[in-house]
Amino acid sequence: MTTATKTNNKSARAPSRSLGRFWDCVRCNRPSEATRQQLLAAAFEEIHRVGFQSASVSRILKHTGVTKGALYHYFPSKKALGYAVLDEMIRQGMREFWIEPLQAGHPIDAIIHTITEAGRQMTLDDIRLGCPLANLSQEMSPVDEGFRERIESIYAEWRDGIAAGLRRGQEAGEIRRDVDPDGMAVMIVATLEGCLAAAKNAQSHELLMQCGHALIGILDDLRT
Repeated sequence: MTTATKTNNKSARAPSRSLGRFWDCVRCNRPSEATRQQLLAAAFEEIHRVGFQSASVSRILKHTGVTKGALYHYFPSKKALGYAVLDEMIRQGMREFWIEPLQAGHPIDAIIHTITEAGRQMTLDDIRLGCPLANLSQEMSPVDEGFRERIESIYAEWRDGIAAGLRRGQEAGEIRRDVDPDGMAVMIVATLEGCLAAAKNAQSHELLMQCGHALIGILDDLRT
């Protein structure tokens, strides 16, 4: 569940992290890299709000103050820009938000903390926009193989990261041995995405929290 920032200036800024707000300008240490990251951040927000096919290069340029020539210097096409948003922003955000916290401590505690923190941070605007990864999956996977492959690889990495954490918990005696880590990881990711999709349609933070609490109850039952 992933989840956009409201751009109040022309530069990329580090937003609060949640399941749907998980991008960052982490390599803005050189002027040329800063420009590229500005474009990625603005493109992410534009795509998240209106979808890739309706995303406007002109609006992206207006938000950043970058020229069209500079944009095409970094990204040869609008599609290449969309691919980069997936590869560099959404994927990295998923790693930081989901996988890294599972590398230490009790994996169930880490997953529950992430779910709780995401629900706390998520605004109604975030819920209305929905998960950026799920949005792109629904819009672009049926029509573009490059998008579909990238989206699936991100989902696979997310599932694999959760499964690895669950296996580590089993080895530490913290998670029941009868739990199938791979199957449980599929269920967790699907449930999180389903929770946000249902909340998006209902435009309800309450429904999101209700679904999240139910998932937390299932996770608690995995403990030894």
